[in-house]
Amino acid sequence: MSSLPLLRALAGTASLALLAGIGALALPGPAAADSAPGNRRTVAYHGYRLQVPADWRVVDLAEHPRACLRFDTPAVYLGEPGDRNNCPARVVGRTAGIVVEPITARSAGRTAEATARAPRGRATAASAPSGDGTIQIAVEDAGVLVTAAHTPGTESLVRGVLASAELTPGAERTELPSAGRRTAAVRAAAGPQPGTYLGKGFDACTAPSQAAMDAWWSGSPYRAVGVYISVSFRGCAQPNLTPGWVTEQTGKGWRLIPIDVGRQAPCTSYSLRMSADPATARSQGVAAAADAITAASNLGIPAGSALYSDIEAYTSTASCKAAVLSYLSGWTERLHDGGYLSGFYSSAASGIRDAAEEYANGAYTRVDHIFYAWWNGAADTDTSPYVPSTHWSGHQRIHQYAGEVTESYGGYPITIDRDYLDVGTGTSPQPGCTGANLDFPAYGTLRGGSTGPLVRAAQCLLRAAGHDPGTPDGIFGPATTTAVRNFQSGAGLTADGVIGSRTWTALLSLGSTPTLRDGATGEAVTRLQRALTAALGRTVTIDGVFGPDTAQAVRDYQSARGLTADGIVGTATWSALQSGR
Repeated sequence: MSSLPLLRALAGTASLALLAGIGALALPGPAAADSAPGNRRTVAYHGYRLQVPADWRVVDLAEHPRACLRFDTPAVYLGEPGDRNNCPARVVGRTAGIVVEPITARSAGRTAEATARAPRGRATAASAPSGDGTIQIAVEDAGVLVTAAHTPGTESLVRGVLASAELTPGAERTELPSAGRRTAAVRAAAGPQPGTYLGKGFDACTAPSQAAMDAWWSGSPYRAVGVYISVSFRGCAQPNLTPGWVTEQTGKGWRLIPIDVGRQAPCTSYSLRMSADPATARSQGVAAAADAITAASNLGIPAGSALYSDIEAYTSTASCKAAVLSYLSGWTERLHDGGYLSGFYSSAASGIRDAAEEYANGAYTRVDHIFYAWWNGAADTDTSPYVPSTHWSGHQRIHQYAGEVTESYGGYPITIDRDYLDVGTGTSPQPGCTGANLDFPAYGTLRGGSTGPLVRAAQCLLRAAGHDPGTPDGIFGPATTTAVRNFQSGAGLTADGVIGSRTWTALLSLGSTPTLRDGATGEAVTRLQRALTAALGRTVTIDGVFGPDTAQAVRDYQSARGLTADGIVGTATWSALQSGR
């Protein structure tokens, strides 16, 4: 991650690319590389052989145990990753890469339910799934675990390389542990992360080994560590990051800063960018948050934790700013739906400043924590001149105050970014509505005994309004009836426990009340469109974009309720909607 202005950040990227050229190696012995037809070469390791593009780097980890496993330039890594990797503090962006390592207790700890298994006598697995930009195949007949990183643009290339794999004579079988034993290894972190903490931390490109973490616990001033849990655009591999690693570190007192590196601002040159269309960017933020929740859950990082979206520095424009904040709105809303807090990492001078300028804008859903890069060398959480002191002032800040520095404790050097944290758990969102759909073409009447997705949507809305309907299970039982009556009473509606048009309208419009007009986008527009669908009894397109269809629906609603039919949603229109008129 970088705190530098754009030009300096680009210069840093160029230097990283130069470093990436180090280690283009000829491989003797068990890791052999030979020429192959069609601008490809054959790479063999441990009874496993595949053809890779001729311009890919090939790195023998037995000869180069400190090599950094990075995918910002195409590469193949063969062997067990070492525990003293010589990585930069950050590598944002990826192309493609493959790691082929022996199946051991350590490597098996990085497998998941999605890990494919090659059938007996084969080195390939048909239709191996990709998750978070990664394909993983256990080739047990060769005793290797193959982990392949890709982007949307390089997935077909990587799958082609994996499809070329074959077993070599002398391959020896090593089986993965059973699914039951691997599942048992998934343990929980010692509470929400990073939790409540005031003090120093660091982030590094790859999670350090256990030996390094122990040495740094004994000798360093740091007690928090940033870890990249979601990998769709992360440049470094994570050979050490497992549920057991999370449990071990948090059990010893380390605080984790869980980071997601996903789509970048549309006004950058990164290959993976969010859409410039705010509505699409918002949906991309929702998808990124869903992946981050899955990654956190798989690592044992529980609900109540803050997950930080890493959006690198960009040159802000009005359209770029709108896309980034829409993406973060979707990110935040989906995390809240899953019971997690939302965090946002960026340069103080670009992304963080943009978020601060729209701090009170109800068109966007505000993130819970900011993690700002400002390399001024000050270990504090002062944000002036970028963010007013009143914003995110309730233990909601992390300051990355220095970058790309190498420190060594107990003989374990690591290149890091230095951080200072002032964070607290705050009020965690209530989990239970993960994945609940709130968008329907019609909102029919519900009452005791009703079942289905509409009931679950109503239960989630009631919970958000502060009324407990019980577990959001899609079953309209006594607890839901009580919650409906309580909500209706507070909204001035007939407290009959039945969710009809008026109650739906009040529930769906609940929230902030910014002035909206043609051209507006964001979460408030989505709520408006849902509420109008319920109030008018006809389908209004729910896409978070205030276009002609929404404007006409607003005028129709205003006219029917005796309001000024100007198509602008101000205080009077919101008041009518939220009172269920």
